[in-house]
Amino acid sequence: MLIGQKITVLGAGIGGLAAATALAQRGAVVRVLEQADAIREVGAGLQISPNGAVVLRALGLGGALAEAAPRAHAVVLRDFRRGAEVFRMPLTRDDRPYHLTHRADLVCMLRKAAQAAGVAIELGRTVEQVTPGNAGTHLRFASGGEETVPLLIGADGLHSPTRASLNPATRPFFTGQVAWRCTIPLDAPDTPPEATVHMGPGRHIVTYPLRGGELMNVIAVEERDGWAAEGWNHKDSPENLRRAFADFPPEIRDLLFRAQEVYLWGLFRHPVAKCWGGDSVALLGDAAHPTLPFLAQGANMALEDAWVLAEALDQEDDTTTALTRYEAQRKGRTARIVEAASQNARNYHLHPGPYRAAAHMALRIGSRVAPQMATRPFEWLYGHDVTHGAGAL
Repeated sequence: MLIGQKITVLGAGIGGLAAATALAQRGAVVRVLEQADAIREVGAGLQISPNGAVVLRALGLGGALAEAAPRAHAVVLRDFRRGAEVFRMPLTRDDRPYHLTHRADLVCMLRKAAQAAGVAIELGRTVEQVTPGNAGTHLRFASGGEETVPLLIGADGLHSPTRASLNPATRPFFTGQVAWRCTIPLDAPDTPPEATVHMGPGRHIVTYPLRGGELMNVIAVEERDGWAAEGWNHKDSPENLRRAFADFPPEIRDLLFRAQEVYLWGLFRHPVAKCWGGDSVALLGDAAHPTLPFLAQGANMALEDAWVLAEALDQEDDTTTALTRYEAQRKGRTARIVEAASQNARNYHLHPGPYRAAAHMALRIGSRVAPQMATRPFEWLYGHDVTHGAGAL
């Protein structure tokens, strides 16, 4: 039971705020420690697929989500040279809402929900070391302070000190791919709410509108031998992005010509954590299962984690049993998603030749003959509803 239980969440990102909200709504006394001195409008676009949207609705945020994040009508794959449509996956089922949103808008929504549930958010609290123990988890802060908390949820991201306290160090490997991200002012309210992928040899670019057409979100990926630093806060010249996609269709070139501030980062493959928790600590989101951005599931997995963790802690009298149950429910699914995301990059980057021609022809025929069948390969992903156990929507 969670009523009155004191829980500390490390990280005020999507997973941390969702977990804090879910726990507080069940009666826990929750505080969130965030290293930043303010929750700023950072990041870019996110796709909230049906498996993530059900969690937001269960947290009471269905109306806020609908207002801040328009529903996507389709995911469209296009050829890189002429922009010809290769495949279209419709997203029009009423019971399967698929939303396009700015990360900052989702974080703002979750922060308000957490505070409304009584969560205390403490900014400028950088944790340098986490030491789990049977009687609680000890935290050492960059400021020099220390404290022990009864239960810690580590939603502290890719370079998580919480993960490091539970698992031996692992060395991620460079995938040979780099990604640019940017948002470009658009002022085009009539832009179709679709996520579009232009696929080219060794490259692809994803675009979709945000905030009712005020912005266009861009994620562009290129295969290269040269290494780039991990993390999405490294500025790059827009000219490098334009040069990499100079042979893409005019609508892409025109869009990239308007890009003013772009960020570049290297894409690294990290293993799913072997150990997700102990007697007084648990991992959540990227701290447990970093993923590549080729299936748009990072935020959605964090939302699923948050709900399953809160439910396990609420339904089990013993914390250790609850954390074991949480890990068992989440580990296999997240590993499958991480692997599927890695495979998607290869599918997008096929080089000209017989295999690419045959693959694209099969996609064209399939989406035209039976368009509603296009979502069937994703049923295991989008049809999963953690708010109703493991059942489908």
